[in-house]
Amino acid sequence: QVQLVESGGGLVQDGGSLRLSCAASGRTFNTYAMGWFRQAPGEEREFVAAISRSSGSYYADFAKGRFTISRDNAKNTVYLQMNSLKPEDTAVYYCAASGSGWYSKEQQRYGYWGQGTQVTVSS
Repeated sequence: QVQLVESGGGLVQDGGSLRLSCAASGRTFNTYAMGWFRQAPGEEREFVAAISRSSGSYYADFAKGRFTISRDNAKNTVYLQMNSLKPEDTAVYYCAASGSGWYSKEQQRYGYWGQGTQVTVSS
């Protein structure tokens, strides 16, 4: 079992930055691939970025060049650094863990989810 707790969300102005964190429980964090997803009001949840257990990364097109995913296995934590934020980035951001160890944009490959953290970008 893996429990995930996100933090770092908040209100930021257009063009600003935020760093989200996701702390995981358990001693096998380094074997999991981790992903970030988001859900805007009235929209379906969508993939943002993922990182494999070997720290290979993969991004949605809208995240490339602006967002960076990273992990610190010693701290059982995955991060999402978000720069140049836009109002359309406003959403609840979710952290997820996949026991496959390999990154994926497919939500069904992730068996564990956090409760989410709200990110609001004002214009």
